[in-house]
Amino acid sequence: MPESFPYNNTVSSNTETNFDYIIAGAGCAGLSLVLRIIKQPLLQKKRILIIDSSTKTENDRTWCFWEKGEGFFEDIVHHQWPQLLFHYGKHSLPLNIAPYKYKMIRGIDFYNHAINIISKQKNITWLNANVEKVGNENGNVFVIANGKKYTAQYVFNSILFKEEKGAFEKDNCYKLLQHFKGWMIETQQPVFNPLQATFMDFRVSQQPSAAFVYVLPVSPVKALIEYTFFNEKLLQHNEYDVLLKNYLQTFWNLHNYKISETEYGVIPMTDHKFKTHHGNLINIGTAGGWTKPSSGFTFQFIQKKTKAISDALANNCTPVVTTSLFQKRFHIYDATLLNVLHNNKMQGSEVFHQLFAKQKPQTIFRFLDNESNFIDELKIMNSMPITIFLPAAITELIK
Repeated sequence: MPESFPYNNTVSSNTETNFDYIIAGAGCAGLSLVLRIIKQPLLQKKRILIIDSSTKTENDRTWCFWEKGEGFFEDIVHHQWPQLLFHYGKHSLPLNIAPYKYKMIRGIDFYNHAINIISKQKNITWLNANVEKVGNENGNVFVIANGKKYTAQYVFNSILFKEEKGAFEKDNCYKLLQHFKGWMIETQQPVFNPLQATFMDFRVSQQPSAAFVYVLPVSPVKALIEYTFFNEKLLQHNEYDVLLKNYLQTFWNLHNYKISETEYGVIPMTDHKFKTHHGNLINIGTAGGWTKPSSGFTFQFIQKKTKAISDALANNCTPVVTTSLFQKRFHIYDATLLNVLHNNKMQGSEVFHQLFAKQKPQTIFRFLDNESNFIDELKIMNSMPITIFLPAAITELIK
């Protein structure tokens, strides 16, 4: 029997095991999709089951992204910056990103926002349980959670199961990881400019692989400092800590500060073709291949695709987000960069330095959002050494 949504006493327990939609995994993708569905008048009566093992009471991550104007989650933007900085060697590039702003959403604010809205919906049930399996059986899609089977018209799954992880490991694809650890620190004296964030600081050591630091001030005395790597090998937590400490001492002359929060994450940077769907089982988020392979950016791609899914459902269409042949050119661009990084043909720090030194940030943002036009893409291509990138692009086209 599904338990009631834990934050809403008005939703009673019931013996229902069949729903219109099941959301397997209440992360960014799952909750974004639910909130998009709630906004659709034609879907107000759809019976929805959300299954997740967590009650979402911890601030376990932070999402940062650029955006024009006000977005779907504007009410919970914790901080935003109109200006960015890019550091490389002895060069510091100020980036005027208008009409974009760089925005931060804290995980706990996102969860509380979603829970507050979902708890008011009588058609939604939340089950705190471990999702053990999702699949198809006799044309029906199902989820098994804590040993019990639940069925639906559609299951939207954001969980990477062993089978998909195994397929990923066996696949002859690039398997870089973007892994990071961050500290939210508080200083005794004002040292930060809350109007300007450091987007990438490549002044740190680039051995054995590309590494950079984000500095995201939310006040003159408080900032999130995040040390990030692009490679195939994770570090021990104490190794990240040493690097963060050294960075703050070397580049900010900070020795005394309080660490109020810590976060850690690993994002795949791969050209592996994640399975988008199997019948009415729809994979979403990273499990559906929604992470940008060449950068690890996911949040805004989740928003685009969950909106497309909710629109399709409202129009009684199959909610499978497809990529047009023209849009597939971005797969080639992503794979080309992964080829260059994986084979150490050019340092990641130099790639991004060439981009930001030669192109406007708005052009780069459009390109990274898969929203660029052919002129933008020619500019991006002209920023890179042709002798390195053209052979890599040809290799990926042949593949």
